[in-house]
Amino acid sequence: MSGAGPGPSCDAGRIRAADGVRLRPSPERRSPRMRHLPIAILSACLATPVAAPVAAADAPVAPPATQALLHDIGTAPSAARIEADIRQLVSFGTRHTLSDTASDSRGIGAARRWIHAEFERISAQCGGCLEVIDVAGTISGEDRIPEPTEVVSVLAIQRGTSDPGRYVIMSGDIDSRVSDVMDFSSDSPGANDNASGVAGALEAARILSKHRFPGTIVYAALSGEEQGLFGGKIVAAKAQQDGWRIEAVLNNDMIGNIAGGNGVVDNTTARVFAEGTRVTETPEDARQRRFTGGEVDSPSRNLARYIDRMADLYVPNLDVMMVYRLDRFGRGGHHRPFNDLGYPAVRVMETNENYDRQHQDLRTEGGIAYGDVIEGVDFDYVAKLTALNAVSLAGMASAPPPPADVSITGAVTADTTLGWTRPPASQAPDLAGYRVHWRLTTEPQWTHSVYVGDVTQHTLKNVVIDNYFFGVSAVAKDGAESPVVFPGAAGSFGGYGTP
Repeated sequence: MSGAGPGPSCDAGRIRAADGVRLRPSPERRSPRMRHLPIAILSACLATPVAAPVAAADAPVAPPATQALLHDIGTAPSAARIEADIRQLVSFGTRHTLSDTASDSRGIGAARRWIHAEFERISAQCGGCLEVIDVAGTISGEDRIPEPTEVVSVLAIQRGTSDPGRYVIMSGDIDSRVSDVMDFSSDSPGANDNASGVAGALEAARILSKHRFPGTIVYAALSGEEQGLFGGKIVAAKAQQDGWRIEAVLNNDMIGNIAGGNGVVDNTTARVFAEGTRVTETPEDARQRRFTGGEVDSPSRNLARYIDRMADLYVPNLDVMMVYRLDRFGRGGHHRPFNDLGYPAVRVMETNENYDRQHQDLRTEGGIAYGDVIEGVDFDYVAKLTALNAVSLAGMASAPPPPADVSITGAVTADTTLGWTRPPASQAPDLAGYRVHWRLTTEPQWTHSVYVGDVTQHTLKNVVIDNYFFGVSAVAKDGAESPVVFPGAAGSFGGYGTP
């Protein structure tokens, strides 16, 4: 096995060699070939030294590979608290976007006021660390909102200590619906779709607000999803207007069902949907991407890889299925308005859906109970997916900002050189250095990496640019690491902005 790539029989195990090179993903995600190797061969593979691109004597010492805080966060969410939140949201009868806004006990108005108050209660427990705001806009003349209707989302903003202009966002949808998308009076519990996502955001706020992070974390309850993604559109437009440097949006839409309509029952996996090429790509960007790659290395895709890795490291008994698609086939969610503006955004959700419990009137037909009722929610599973969000948010907010201006050269040579720029020191006071990553072009996850220290350029000797995809991540002194950034416009997470 050489530093230029994994060997035919020893690929895809996590190996940390003395020279700083490591192979990923984790042992649980080894390729089928490696899982079925005879023990003697597998042991030899794991013991074989890796020829590093950097000589061992010159290699900088890498920060820790994991963080104790993230291990704690990975098991912190409470299924009992989540259940209480979901039951409270269900108790409002319907949360349809066009439902009552005046009542204190029924309708979308009562629901969003309760969410606002709950965020305020969480903030009071951390000394006012959350800025709780309503973000509203009036929508009319739409197929699903024909009359002027105020769409109000609730945001709780936990400001970063050194880089407050950099945002990582967790969202869930407030509204619910039945079979007729215009029926705003019938009971519509929306227990899984999407009280589960809102409850997850509330619980993540309870956990993460106990700590301080360099970057800003936003917990968002968005409205108007079922009527046309309007809450997300309004908040995304505000973010763009206010100059938010959004590193990630984790949209949680249905994170509570474990029994699929296909008969599969599974509480150990989650799906992360991530689009490829940015919809905002320019013709020149497209021309460059055609010759250099990047179709599967958009910031959203590398955000999905980051979340997948966080599950492996910090969330017990949870695996991530990365889906290379904007959303489920032909469908949409509240991450899309952020993707539409070029921001990295993904959908986090259950792996097995039960369509009898989605967008259905409450009824029983042919012995089948229809409707999105609380009996269809597994609260332990919601807690597990909440943990996945929480460790991902905390990991990114703890890490330095993703590298900017990542470039790559190496055509017609045996070596590959990557370059990048540092953020202003005030934005990343805990920056330790950078890690360079590479993988075969057919691999879904980054498999090789080397910590290169606090530099802005590194050459991988005898690693041929034609054979691999490459990227760079930023690493904090405690080991917190940013998502990997693919070179060029195709993979850029954006610049550093104004300190």
